[in-house]
Amino acid sequence: MSKLRAHVELQQQEKCLVGKNWQENNLVFPTGIGTPMDPHRLFDSYKQLLKQAGLLDCRLHDLRHTAATLMLGWGIHPKVVQERLGHARISHTLGTYSHVLPSIQVEAAEKMDEIVLRTGKGQSTSKPPQENIG
Repeated sequence: MSKLRAHVELQQQEKCLVGKNWQENNLVFPTGIGTPMDPHRLFDSYKQLLKQAGLLDCRLHDLRHTAATLMLGWGIHPKVVQERLGHARISHTLGTYSHVLPSIQVEAAEKMDEIVLRTGKGQSTSKPPQENIG
């Protein structure tokens, strides 16, 4: 959030510099005059940033897959992932990222094991331990 706030601040400065030539389109990442970015220029900038950072070349769309895989792998509810990706149906999200789900199943089994063992020791299972709350 701090990065986005800083970006908004920078954008406000750009608006002031450009003055009446600014074309407001309510975009998060517009050109220097407020218009939508040309997809080709955006792609070129992305590739240049990958090189500068010393990262492997990958498609821009791979970032979307990486984000979805990370969210599911970290236990973010599939419904939230579906909404973030803009999928119309959760079945599409689950089908596309099913390779991540086995690890989620293992984690769920381990948590159930912990709950059962805790119950066997007379401990309450009415609410999860704080560190497991997402």
